[in-house]
Amino acid sequence: MIDWLNSAFVTIGGNATSWAEFLGFVTGGLCVALVVRRNILNFPIGIANNVFFLVLFASASLWAASGLQVLYIALGIAGWWQWLHGRREAGELVVRRTGRTELAACGAFLVLGTGLLYMVLTAADDAAPFLDAVTTCLALVAQWLLNTRRIESWYFWIVADCIYIPLYLSKGLVLTAAVYGLFLALCIAGLRSWTRARQAVMV
Repeated sequence: MIDWLNSAFVTIGGNATSWAEFLGFVTGGLCVALVVRRNILNFPIGIANNVFFLVLFASASLWAASGLQVLYIALGIAGWWQWLHGRREAGELVVRRTGRTELAACGAFLVLGTGLLYMVLTAADDAAPFLDAVTTCLALVAQWLLNTRRIESWYFWIVADCIYIPLYLSKGLVLTAAVYGLFLALCIAGLRSWTRARQAVMV
């Protein structure tokens, strides 16, 4: 199964695109589009996306990005449960703002986590230790805030995507860089959509 996912699906600009990368592209775009619409189906689609990207990033020796997919699967299961039992208004899940204390905790985790993970990845001969470390920590913070339906999750996703795009291009993962470009556009749309939803509740 893994050999099949790593086999070439198509060649783009001289770079072979594997089935894992292609399926990650499809499920990733669909997942973020569902998050923008606050549709709970984003979680099972997202978990499938994590499996495909786990295979892809492991083959590119991006160890933190690979391990992140395992954490995403666990967080996806937790988030699925949280959204099933979350507070609703008129049938819609309520989105919230993040408090200063929680944002400060997220910032502290980002700084400390990046530093520690950078040292681990440098020792593990990761292909891009600092970028892999900082994007991993950004994504963990973003996913945690997403699980609790916080608007600020989109800001962390946007910053992470702005780093992911050139990182994956440098590794020849053209289609993955393209899907993260799509993610970036969807994150901006998600930020606007969730902000409007929050304002509607506050009226």
